[in-house]
Amino acid sequence: MFVSVIVEPGGMDSAKALVNILTMYGFKKIQRSCWECMSITEDTVSALKKDVDRVTDYYDKIRMYQFPVNGLFVITELKQKKWKKAQFKAPDRSSIPSDRNSKY
Repeated sequence: MFVSVIVEPGGMDSAKALVNILTMYGFKKIQRSCWECMSITEDTVSALKKDVDRVTDYYDKIRMYQFPVNGLFVITELKQKKWKKAQFKAPDRSSIPSDRNSKY
């Protein structure tokens, strides 16, 4: 699965620890706060979340974008030491209007 992690550390210690963890799990830095991994399993993502939770504090913010997870697009966020998850399913192709005259 593809996973993108956006990191907003609250301090230098957690920033260094998060960089070490993401690197250890095979993530590559794409932009200043964005790390990506193209081939990671759900079990490994679970372990990653536990390691991230271990080194973060109340002031750190982490967002993970995962696809596919059981056919869904999943956004997981760590904010104020609490994990929240949102799951999105793609709409049926039949419910998407088609505009044959569109330039795009």
